[in-house]
Amino acid sequence: MRIVFMGTPEFSVAALDALVAAGHEICAVYSQPPRPAGRGKALRASAVQARAEALGLDVRHPVSLKDAGAQAEFAALEADIAVVVAYGLLLPQAVLDAPRYGCLNIHASLLPRWRGAAPIHRAIMAGDAETGICIMQMEAGLDTGPVLSRSVLQIGATETTGALHDRLAALGAAQIVEVLAGLNGLEPQVQREEGVTYAAKVDKAEARIDWSRPAVEVDRLIRGLSPFPGAWCEVDGARVKLLGSAVVDGAGAPGAVLDGFLVACGEGAVQISRAQRAGKAAQDVETFLAGFSLPERLA
Repeated sequence: MRIVFMGTPEFSVAALDALVAAGHEICAVYSQPPRPAGRGKALRASAVQARAEALGLDVRHPVSLKDAGAQAEFAALEADIAVVVAYGLLLPQAVLDAPRYGCLNIHASLLPRWRGAAPIHRAIMAGDAETGICIMQMEAGLDTGPVLSRSVLQIGATETTGALHDRLAALGAAQIVEVLAGLNGLEPQVQREEGVTYAAKVDKAEARIDWSRPAVEVDRLIRGLSPFPGAWCEVDGARVKLLGSAVVDGAGAPGAVLDGFLVACGEGAVQISRAQRAGKAAQDVETFLAGFSLPERLA
């Protein structure tokens, strides 16, 4: 098929590679414009743009698709279909209608649960036992379109957003190739009205750990915000990100360090498995503790 691919972050790259490998014609790649990054704030291309350019594909990064000129350029591609994966811009109706078969979205949740920007983070933070990939026919509403295909993944007891992200990206890549191969035989399923939840973008203000909360909630926060933005606590006045954990037996005053990097919570305790000091690389707990002493209690 003649495809317009629309995506921005690393999550989208696997799908782009899979479509190219399957022999589809990628007539254009749309991605968010390069953004300032790093200490020097030099402009950095998105992961999708970098990969598309390496593949020799035409890359476009309009600031908006609302103006008539941008919409006309999109329509002029005469695509069979658009595949959208975490693109980051709302698509106006004129764009949704331009390809012959419309626009399909690869969404990392079991819709209608976790519509919106951060479905992987929110699934772990909420303690969901499972998540998955839905391939959805896009319409004007936020992730409201009918679902063409869904696949389920179990969420591991100690799995982080980073690990689940990679598994879902691979699943979505394989699934979109299957959907396109059998597109004419698929029956779109309208999303049910009950069970709708919204995965709001993660706010850094959510990231500070409250040790008075039950261990199960602290653990979900740590794993759900790993690797980014990273749940954190204060250790002797310095901020430390905690990037891996598990719920274990233990009791003590909230924030008390019971043994190694085992920390008491309001109910139960969490065993920290990975941590990161400001300006340092993330380390497994053994390496972290070899060069760093913890106080009796964390704030």
